[in-house]
Amino acid sequence: MDQVLDIAPAVLIVDDEPGMRNFLQRALTPKCALLEVADSVELAEKLRQRYHFDLMIIDIRLPGFSGLEWLQQLREQGTHTDVIFMTAYADLETAITALRIGAADFILKPFRLEQMLTAIDRCLAQQRMERDNFLLRRQVQKAFPMNGMVGKSTAISEIYETIMRVAPTSTTILIEGETGSGKELVARAIHKMSKRSGAFVPINCGSISPELLESELFGHLKGAFTGAHSTREGLFSYARDGTVFLDEISEMPLSMQTKLLRVLEQRLIRPVGADREIPINVRVIAATNRKLTEDVETGKFRRDLFYRLNVLTIRVPALRDRSEDIPELAEYFSRSMAADLGVPPIPMNHNEIVRLQAYHWPGNVRELKNVIERSLLLGELPSECCAEGHESTPTCDDLALYSQGYPIQWKLEEVEKHHILRVLEAADGNKSEAARRLGISRKTLERKLALWKRQQASSPQEQVTTS
Repeated sequence: MDQVLDIAPAVLIVDDEPGMRNFLQRALTPKCALLEVADSVELAEKLRQRYHFDLMIIDIRLPGFSGLEWLQQLREQGTHTDVIFMTAYADLETAITALRIGAADFILKPFRLEQMLTAIDRCLAQQRMERDNFLLRRQVQKAFPMNGMVGKSTAISEIYETIMRVAPTSTTILIEGETGSGKELVARAIHKMSKRSGAFVPINCGSISPELLESELFGHLKGAFTGAHSTREGLFSYARDGTVFLDEISEMPLSMQTKLLRVLEQRLIRPVGADREIPINVRVIAATNRKLTEDVETGKFRRDLFYRLNVLTIRVPALRDRSEDIPELAEYFSRSMAADLGVPPIPMNHNEIVRLQAYHWPGNVRELKNVIERSLLLGELPSECCAEGHESTPTCDDLALYSQGYPIQWKLEEVEKHHILRVLEAADGNKSEAARRLGISRKTLERKLALWKRQQASSPQEQVTTS
């Protein structure tokens, strides 16, 4: 049967036997975009420097420099071209060595042409899958660049940059932010990008009773205390070679703060009831929704532990401080939860987005997620959503300003100007509030207003209100 390769690859054949070179050259040339042959590693290196090859088919026993030695050298240089080895003198140890140093396949001579074509196809299919996976990861990262973190505001972009800088290190990190703002998501992104081989273990210090916290963190031996019927490893042990995320670190009792400080300094843990310490390799990320500096001053938090945790602080902004991210967040939650709930996503109109952006969001991103989930279940954004007990919620009159639409012939600059002035009017001339609703800085707003004022001076027919 004449087997056809899925794609036409570029192939290099390296064999010191003229008969084998000629056989493979005649058989594979019609199926390849490029095919070159060499009788030694030296000639093969010259061809490899001249052309890009998708695949190399190499005899293990070559004069001077063996195929195994050459592949080892290529891998050390960072070359990852797929290699199929062929040999008439195989043993188990040679095959294992070939696969260990990165060979894609191993074929015994003599072989049928179908065997070689199958091996080539398998290599090319693996290459395609790896490329597709790489492109898919890039697309996902482009849409949601940090492990599910969504947003393009200045504050979030700065957090992205910080994560990329600190993730590869082992530095202890403190994350500050209001409840529901996404502190754990930041911690998970750091762990994900750190390439640590262990697990990410989140621990809420406020949800574990003080009496059990030490045992939960460090483990205990059988009989260490009443109810300890068996030896148990702690969460720090489960996070070996990974990351421990200590959420609500401000709730940790002072007695445990002392023990945590020793763990951070010595990288040793002592299970309850044990007489020896165990070395650990974990990264610690702590988070708090309170100002630890205030707890330090009042004696509720150890000063030395604060300094040990506060090597680097990442401050996660409240949702109301990055309202420009709300449309993207709402769309993300709508799409992701619609699939889980088995309902269609709900497109939101301009008025609904304005309502979401104008709301104060005391529960932050978590509250927004709950509102979107409720909307999916009901089929629409509930009328009472984002309207309970906050003065910045837009009124019906405010919303009416956004329902008028714009003439189709207007340029984008005219639409932007009209919209900004309408929002400023709805905010009773309060530039800070208008900037917040628009998702821009007050400085940007003032710069645009100043520009339009200058344009008005040069064109008296145009009137601009900048109160």
